[in-house]
Amino acid sequence: MLSADEQPSMIEKYLGSGTMYALEDDGVKAVCVVTDEGEGTLEIKNIAVREGFRKKGYGRALINFLQKEYRGKFSILQAGTGDSPLTVPFYLSCGFERAHVVKDFFTQNYAEPIYEGGVLLTDMVYFRKRL
Repeated sequence: MLSADEQPSMIEKYLGSGTMYALEDDGVKAVCVVTDEGEGTLEIKNIAVREGFRKKGYGRALINFLQKEYRGKFSILQAGTGDSPLTVPFYLSCGFERAHVVKDFFTQNYAEPIYEGGVLLTDMVYFRKRL
């Protein structure tokens, strides 16, 4: 989970109130945590694929599982992430659309700067899709 969220205190905030799923394929290959954000919205708080197993469909499989598991129980699946060349294309390819931005989220909530794909993450970008 630390590969998807580098600050343990942030993980602790949502881990206690969320539901965690693990995708096993001859060992755990990916995990995710989702939370009920109210008003029919389910949020992916963390989705992480083990190094060496990325870009093999495990993250997409978790998204597909969440869609099937929560269809009819929630109307929206959303995820917030940095505006990164590594994560944005993933969510777009899974059918998510940009929803809104929380300015300076990472600079205000994380003790250390976070770089992903050579980009300093400052704003949280939210993606949404209908279930």
